[in-house]
Amino acid sequence: MTAQENMDLVPGLLSPYKMASFSLSHRIVLAPMSRLRSHNYVAQPHAVLYYSQRTTLGGFLIGEATGISETAQSYPNAPGIWSEEQVEAWKPVVDAVHEKGGVFFCQLWHTGRASDNGEAFVPAPRRLKAGHEITQIVNDFRKAARNAMEAGKIPSQPDWIYTYFSKPKLMVSCSGFDGVEIHGSNGYLIDQFLKDRVNDRTDEYGGSLENRCRFPLQVVEAVADEIGAGRVGIKLSPFGDSDDCTDSNPEALGVYMARSLNKYGVLYCHMMEPRMLTQSEGRKTKGGLSPMRTAFEGTFIVGGGYNRDDGNKVVGDGGADLVAFGRLFLANPDLPRRFELNAELNEYDETTFCIPDPVVGYTDYPFLETDN
Repeated sequence: MTAQENMDLVPGLLSPYKMASFSLSHRIVLAPMSRLRSHNYVAQPHAVLYYSQRTTLGGFLIGEATGISETAQSYPNAPGIWSEEQVEAWKPVVDAVHEKGGVFFCQLWHTGRASDNGEAFVPAPRRLKAGHEITQIVNDFRKAARNAMEAGKIPSQPDWIYTYFSKPKLMVSCSGFDGVEIHGSNGYLIDQFLKDRVNDRTDEYGGSLENRCRFPLQVVEAVADEIGAGRVGIKLSPFGDSDDCTDSNPEALGVYMARSLNKYGVLYCHMMEPRMLTQSEGRKTKGGLSPMRTAFEGTFIVGGGYNRDDGNKVVGDGGADLVAFGRLFLANPDLPRRFELNAELNEYDETTFCIPDPVVGYTDYPFLETDN
């Protein structure tokens, strides 16, 4: 089968997409994945190659979970973005993605009760106090978003006109990360407020659906006000069960959040499929994300166990605008090209997902060009 014939079979994933001011050449998104290759919460030089390898002209990448403050961290080898040293360390990584014409978002993270790094400055899990403590965390998200926008030197081109098989035309430019994704899923702090199995508060942040969504939406509003709603996305997993963080009515929660996000005009909503109990554990389910897709007015990204065929189908059926790929993209840095040719995929090695080695399981997965 010729390359053109293969291309004709995947019009969904390889079709261009206009995400507000960002013109994407295809709909295959690098999902945010913790790789734990940082040191002392500072991104390291080997991250430059890792993200550059997975960048295509007009491709969209979401960076790994990045701590917003000292008390936000969970794992010692995860990166942060609250200090000047951390911002400086991210600059060559962001620049490498921009040099290849990619669009790069920073995922902002507070782990809440999920912290297990054992550092002295991380307090034991407890209920945050309404007022100054919650206000401080909202402000930490805001400041981290501002830092992300300054973490680069080489201008990006969010308004380049892209198609997957043609050269771009430059329209305008900016610098730093192109935007941020608020991490509101997988059992971390924002998810802990959203889910009624975990959130047992009796004040204005607990009880009703409106109250449980109050803090997450305060974060959204603060970040959107700081850097512009058109540069803000959020990841949610209303059906998830990470760290026993579940909800009695996940569909209602997902729809409420999707509709509420419309008020702030954020760029996208990234949702995990109901079939994903945790980030890696799946299940069979009859439910889907269609009600949330219908409720949200911006770009809708889905993730969780997708492959080439069902990724193409969900886009072709209108179930999503973009599809996030994690483990497949991790093991196949040229994933869009492999999907285009329907080429064989490298198998990922779970034992190397989160080891500190700067090469093994990180930047040593082969490209098609290498094999040929």
